[in-house]
Amino acid sequence: MKRTVEILAPAGSWECMEAAICAGADAVYMGGSRFGARAYAENPEQEQLLQAIDYVHLHERKIYLTVNTLLKNQELDELYDYLLPYYKQGLDAVIVQDIGVMELIKENFPDLPLHVSTQATVTGTSGAKFFEELGAERIVPARELSLSEIHDMKEKTGLEIECFVHGAMCYCYSGQCLLSSMIGGRSGNRGQCAQPCRLPYSVAGSKPRDLLSLKDLSVIRMLPELIEAGIDSFKIEGRMKQPEYVYTVTRLYRKYADLYLEKGKAGYHVSEKDRIELENAYRRRGYTDGYYKRQNGKEMISLCRPETTMEEASGDRDYKMKEKINGKLILSNGKRAKLCMEYKGKKNIYSAVSEGEIVQAAQKAPLDVQRVEKQIKKTGNTAFLFDTLTIEMDENIFLPMQALNELRRNGLLKLEETILGHYLREQKVSQIHSGFSEIEKEKSGISGEKQRKTADMPVTDVSVQTAEQLYATIQIPEIHTIYVEGDIALEPDVIHILKENRAEKQIYFSMPYIFRQSTAAYYEKIYEKITGLYDGILIRNWESYEWLRNKNYPKTIISDYNMYVFNRKSKEFIEQTAITEYTVSPELNCRELSELGQGGILTVYGYQPVMITANCIRKTTNGCSKKKETLYLSDRYKKKFAVKNYCRYCYNVIYNCTPLMLFDLTDEIRRLDFSRIRLDFTIEKADQVYTVVHLCKKAFGAEKEEKLLKSEYTRGHFKRGVK
Repeated sequence: MKRTVEILAPAGSWECMEAAICAGADAVYMGGSRFGARAYAENPEQEQLLQAIDYVHLHERKIYLTVNTLLKNQELDELYDYLLPYYKQGLDAVIVQDIGVMELIKENFPDLPLHVSTQATVTGTSGAKFFEELGAERIVPARELSLSEIHDMKEKTGLEIECFVHGAMCYCYSGQCLLSSMIGGRSGNRGQCAQPCRLPYSVAGSKPRDLLSLKDLSVIRMLPELIEAGIDSFKIEGRMKQPEYVYTVTRLYRKYADLYLEKGKAGYHVSEKDRIELENAYRRRGYTDGYYKRQNGKEMISLCRPETTMEEASGDRDYKMKEKINGKLILSNGKRAKLCMEYKGKKNIYSAVSEGEIVQAAQKAPLDVQRVEKQIKKTGNTAFLFDTLTIEMDENIFLPMQALNELRRNGLLKLEETILGHYLREQKVSQIHSGFSEIEKEKSGISGEKQRKTADMPVTDVSVQTAEQLYATIQIPEIHTIYVEGDIALEPDVIHILKENRAEKQIYFSMPYIFRQSTAAYYEKIYEKITGLYDGILIRNWESYEWLRNKNYPKTIISDYNMYVFNRKSKEFIEQTAITEYTVSPELNCRELSELGQGGILTVYGYQPVMITANCIRKTTNGCSKKKETLYLSDRYKKKFAVKNYCRYCYNVIYNCTPLMLFDLTDEIRRLDFSRIRLDFTIEKADQVYTVVHLCKKAFGAEKEEKLLKSEYTRGHFKRGVK
């Protein structure tokens, strides 16, 4: 079978969709009025989106709908009615992040293809296999993956692989960024990122630079290697861009993908003229070929703003596409006028026949064949253009021009209906999950005011990242479970502390935020040690879960906050897995947490991670030291964000500038009836650890402690939430 590659273009507006189709895109991705990761694009309302589905299908292309945000309970209840019209109209696929959304769509629309968004942070073959088992047809892996990792994913799964080839890149692993959410309330997981990463930051008093701003991606010279790695779809970023940008970039990637497929690697060459045109389509910070051949690098970062202002190609080009059709007009005296039309698409041949008024003998001026041909060929704003038109007509006949117009209009309409009928779905689905009933609310604790009668401190867990923190917390009686960060968990001093002081505590091993090929290889070597020394494991991604499942891991698994449980459907899913308990999302407020019902682990203290990044601040500013250390990023307000480089896994974790602390909200927390609470320690020394635990004990005890930490703190989203 001949190899093909899909060119997938952004459609942030109707005009961009037209530009993409005109330029040769095989498919477009578009957001509707809700649930898309670009809330500020010109997303269409229902009627226009239905028209967009028809428009794309008339040109035998595909359209994918972005439903790639995390949904709250109420929104989950509304998703069925939102999707149903698009499903019936023939929507080709939905792009999803939320595992609860994925489950709901599978149950209600089982034949609607599911594409797993890059927001789901799929970074390995094990994660891809996990989603394949759940029914996904396509994975959009993290942008940070190498070609070898992508090739492995393609070879070992039956999934389609879709990768970005051009456009803006996030500094953080997509789906793992809370920076905009925590400092400004605009969540990237909800499609409202304010892009604080594009602002200047400094390290250790140095001159402010754009340390978190990546150059734009452009890999047109690498297309042969990407195709040979097994990538099925080349995705162009840009739902906030203008039509001329979409047209130019799509046209050039179409041109060069076809060039390789036709002539192979030996005949592949990108002209300098085309390269310049491509880069001039949008000039902001320069271009990079991304992570496909590197783990990270200073050369990928746009450290300073160019002197020239940002430019985007503009023009008044007509992007309306016409599909060529063949027609045959038969005008026989005494018989109905007949117009036969045929459209030879890439996959199917469609035909339609229209009959009109009875042809009459001419009383005065007979029909002129040239005039008839001109009238029939007026296809106007339809999607069609006559390539050939054969006219068979008797002599000395007459038919009003209005009748000819009606014959043409009906014929084109029938042809359109024939094509679109190929895509339409009957309503074979039934809404399995309707509204959240009062019975369900009562069961989940939404309507109740349940409160623990005891004034004792709730079951309390802590996470630690240093041996000093471990030694401090392991001696505190009120601590139930300790999660030890994996990169220190097998160090001699940590093992010594555990052997000498373990007592009755549960000690868990915290697996990394990102679990890629090299990390998996390392964990193969230490698995037996982990299993023997630790009582359970805290996981932060589905790669880790799948890896442990394949190992038949016998102990307890708990999921961290970033395996987002945002609604009751994702909670139900977690409860059906081997995961014993989940950590609640830091983006849900008190009311929304109550709607999830009882259970879950609530973090009540800690510097929360706001970015997990493949690029390294230390390497960008002073070169790679291959040593674990903590740096501090300062923003324009002199706020300091701790940055830890985890060299074993080759990623950075950037923490919020102020710690979360909910010790003054203990009454609300008790009413929510969590399984337990959690304290996260990152940069704290032993004395600070003791102080925090003391404050927590006082806050949840009979005697309230009004005096909190001397330093600044935040309540996060516990009160405000995200939109």
